[in-house]
Amino acid sequence: MLESKYPYYLANQAEFPNEDLAVINKATGDVATRVALAGKAQIDSAIDAAVDALPAMRRLPAYARADVLHHAAKRFEERADELAYALCIEAGKPIRDAKGEVVRLIDTFRIAAGEATRFGGEYLPLDISARAEGYQSLTKWVPIGPCSFISPFNFPLNLVAHKVAPAIAVGCPFVLKPASMTPIGALIIGEILTETDLPKGAFSILPVSREGADLFTTDPRLKLLSFTGSPEVGWALKAKAGKKKVVLELGGNAGCIVHRDADVASAVDRILIGAFYQSGQSCISVQRIFAHEEIYDALKADLVARTKALKVGDPLDEDTFLGPLISEKEARRIEQWLDEARANGATVLCGGRRNGAYLDATLVENAAPQDNISAREAFGPVALLEPYNRFEDAVEKINQSDFGLQAGVFTNDLNLAFYTWNELEVGGVVINDVPSIRVDNMPYGGVKDSGLGREGVRYAMEEMSEIRLMVLRNAGRI
Repeated sequence: MLESKYPYYLANQAEFPNEDLAVINKATGDVATRVALAGKAQIDSAIDAAVDALPAMRRLPAYARADVLHHAAKRFEERADELAYALCIEAGKPIRDAKGEVVRLIDTFRIAAGEATRFGGEYLPLDISARAEGYQSLTKWVPIGPCSFISPFNFPLNLVAHKVAPAIAVGCPFVLKPASMTPIGALIIGEILTETDLPKGAFSILPVSREGADLFTTDPRLKLLSFTGSPEVGWALKAKAGKKKVVLELGGNAGCIVHRDADVASAVDRILIGAFYQSGQSCISVQRIFAHEEIYDALKADLVARTKALKVGDPLDEDTFLGPLISEKEARRIEQWLDEARANGATVLCGGRRNGAYLDATLVENAAPQDNISAREAFGPVALLEPYNRFEDAVEKINQSDFGLQAGVFTNDLNLAFYTWNELEVGGVVINDVPSIRVDNMPYGGVKDSGLGREGVRYAMEEMSEIRLMVLRNAGRI
């Protein structure tokens, strides 16, 4: 069960000044619990505390940072059922998927614990010509400084982990704004961090209203902003961020190619998950499926039949595959986009029915490229089907998108695999699986409107660090 109320965390301390933020049970629409809401003064104090904590965080030895991360991972494991239940209630995520996200939360902290003791630098010889004979150098990574994190609603545990765990591993104090619709998971993470020996001010976790969050972006004391969310918000934040470094993990409308040599049954198995897992509320959800004309009809028939069989229902039911979207407003938006596509000649092969915040898994054929459901990020349980003849044409259609996060390609032709790796304008190409796969130690991020920079623990640590060089002349000579 959830607590009746949750504090925020300011400079490592739990505070209960109010109960102003109601957290809604996404399946029922009822108030599930209440959370303390921070204001501008608290954000300012948190940033001050992070600045003050920087020297101590920089001096914290690698083993001590790893110990903090190991402790957190162990406590997440002990409280796994509580975390999964909270995620199910606040995000509407089916309980099986919620349990899977808790596993990923634990993995991410464990990966960071290992990287904390490996993250060093390199030796670089400089004697590339006669003028530099006798010179050599060393480099090391140093923490960039206090960091600002803004996390989204769709993975309120693991996408928080992908910011918090690397920051601790590298020695950066931080202030975090969790999504106001799903703050509980982040606050439980904060509660567990209070059990550690992190220096005072090393972390603050502050639910705030969007209107009150400007300091997370504009304050010059913060040296990095890492934002995960919509492209519209992300690029607007970047424009206001000033001189600080900005990492953006934004949206997508991921394409997936199924070539004629692919195992169609295997492709359908994976597309079903990639398109409709957690009701399609993932930046790398399969949104556009391009199947070779020789296997198109077989793939369509199998995919439609299996999509119709997906169970929609109570997220707490172990048999539920699709829970509610994050809000009825989002379900209505997708419903409107489907109506637009139908008016422009598209065919809804299955699904398309909405009941409050719930939307059936939906497959659409012949959507026009300019339709919102094609050109923008659906962020819901909708996928589009289209046949192709030439492999190069399918690649080009994926590249025509404004987004470029990840793409999936089902083929047994190694040459075509390398062709897509070379030609697809995306951050990652996944061969013989859907673009929706993310392993938590791999580099993850996109190009074009999908963002800037990379996450994945080691890669996020590099984003949160700066290289410091030392040059030595005649070192080691007698």
